[in-house]
Amino acid sequence: MNKKFYISTAIAYTSAKPHIGNTYEIVLADAIARYKRLDGYDVYFQTGTDEHGEKIEEKAKEAGISPQEYVDNIAGEIEKIWLLMNTSYDKFVRTTNPAHEKVVQKIFNKLYEKGDIYKGEYKGLYCTPCESFWTLSQVSDGKCPDCGRPLKEATEEAYFFKMSKYSQWLEEYIESHPHFIEPEARKNEMLNNFIKPGLQDLCVSRTSFKWGIPVTFDPNHVIYVWIDALTNYITFLGYDPDGSSEEFKKYWPCDIHLIGKDILRFHTIYWPIILHALDIELPKQIFGHPWLLFGSDKMSKSKGNIVYADDLVKEYGVDAVRYYMLHEMPFASDGTYTKELLIESINSNLANVLGNLVSRTIQMGIKYFNGKVNNPELIENIDNDLLNSVNNLKSIVDNKMNELKINEALESIFEVLRKCNKYIDDNTPWVLAKDESNTKRLETVIYNLLDSIRVCAILLQAFIPETANKILDSLKVTSRDFANINTKMISYDLGLEKPANLFERIKLD
Repeated sequence: MNKKFYISTAIAYTSAKPHIGNTYEIVLADAIARYKRLDGYDVYFQTGTDEHGEKIEEKAKEAGISPQEYVDNIAGEIEKIWLLMNTSYDKFVRTTNPAHEKVVQKIFNKLYEKGDIYKGEYKGLYCTPCESFWTLSQVSDGKCPDCGRPLKEATEEAYFFKMSKYSQWLEEYIESHPHFIEPEARKNEMLNNFIKPGLQDLCVSRTSFKWGIPVTFDPNHVIYVWIDALTNYITFLGYDPDGSSEEFKKYWPCDIHLIGKDILRFHTIYWPIILHALDIELPKQIFGHPWLLFGSDKMSKSKGNIVYADDLVKEYGVDAVRYYMLHEMPFASDGTYTKELLIESINSNLANVLGNLVSRTIQMGIKYFNGKVNNPELIENIDNDLLNSVNNLKSIVDNKMNELKINEALESIFEVLRKCNKYIDDNTPWVLAKDESNTKRLETVIYNLLDSIRVCAILLQAFIPETANKILDSLKVTSRDFANINTKMISYDLGLEKPANLFERIKLD
């Protein structure tokens, strides 16, 4: 039986169309999910939309439509972009799904009956865009610590979850599971800034708006976002307090919750405590990924610096955009988007290193051997560096992927592709071709290049799947998962067609 692997993204809030900073997360999750599938895992990959809350109610009112119509439109936009980015999720979930709503009500009731939820009055400061409550002690200037927008004072009857009861347990759990929160700097931030000073009880219902899931025993209250949205990771998998599905038993606990660093608090404090209170095992890892900035700024509508993935794809193609997002985002620090950097990345890495290598290697195979290249194994010392790099590449990329250093994994593949280009320059096939006595050596050189390209292309399926499969089609490779990646092909049948350019160089205006 295959090993299971469950990865989720945060569910996207349906207040507006997602920009490339939001889109980065789904592409990152997709690369991890595709890699695990190629490695023989039984993968479950979940994404979707978070659709309740005061902000949605306000936006729908402004648009003159019902909240349901409003979220239907935005959820449609989000799913369209996720599909455009060629992401291979297994389930797209929406929190307005009636089955989810029923289970959320059961979860709320269970926590209430257990004594973990109680009724009280909320007094404090509230940020509508972030849907976050803050106490006076957490705020220095009347502005939201997360987004910097002005807070409004709020007083309303509410139900509260006893976070404080579990504070000590959570601190000990995080300390004894060092990889539960990654990267480490984020773990330290959560422990030192939020957990160790002591947790406040959490407001988990609202009465000041209606667009939410009603509390069954007190219908003036709607269940607040932290129980509604966070539980999506288990409800859509078939969790039910009255008896869970086989799918839930198979895939839970989640292997990685992939989320933006700005919602880390909710996923590393509220979510583990809710699960623990329900007697459910915790996810194995929560990874708070960095942001993709516009130049040096966070993207925001108010700054007018938002870039959308569909606009970039129209201009540069889906794999160029995927490559840029995955290659330019470091493990633990923010990445940068500018048009100049994107074009430079396409020209130098995709067109020159990859496209040019594939094109000229296949053309030499066609020109010198009529498109059928065998392996005479006339190996010389000059071959060893490339061949060793290719043989070790899978394990190097494995290690980087397991550490979630996706950009370094991708760069390791491109380092081997650069070695292939250098190998052509060092072996000068066009010189070997002038002397018939060198035919076997020439064929060995071309074969080594084709086989190196094959290994790289199999690995690249996780990152730039369309391009990788075009390359494997050109090489007539049928075995495309990792099981036989290091088993050399007997020969390469390249046909007699000149390959199309994978990526065109772009002139920067």
